[in-house]
Amino acid sequence: VQLAESGGGLVQAGGSLRLSCAASGLTVSSDAMGWFRQVPGKEREFLGAIIRSGSSTLYADSVKGRATISRDNAKNTVYLQMNSLKPEDTAVYYCAADPKLHTLVVATTDRNSTPEVWGQGTLVTVSS
Repeated sequence: VQLAESGGGLVQAGGSLRLSCAASGLTVSSDAMGWFRQVPGKEREFLGAIIRSGSSTLYADSVKGRATISRDNAKNTVYLQMNSLKPEDTAVYYCAADPKLHTLVVATTDRNSTPEVWGQGTLVTVSS
């Protein structure tokens, strides 16, 4: 079971990126899928998630209005589109999967809630 993020890189402030999370060994439509990010030396931050049915998404306030999570079942891939990027968006971005949406939502605040699968992360650097 593996999640592989891609699409990170260097982008100027105000620009956009679409990150991909390709799953193998699991079906993205069978799990809730979430996106997180982490700045070195800081706690990992929950950004948002898409529910198992794919009919609904939720976002953290820090990215609401700038982030869109979507899913392509045929490609077994989840995406995070980030617009209007700011230097403070610079971080390693991770995707995660868990049968329970709640586990993803509280993963960074409840040490007893650990998503079943994490990706290895992809670095996004936003230059000013």
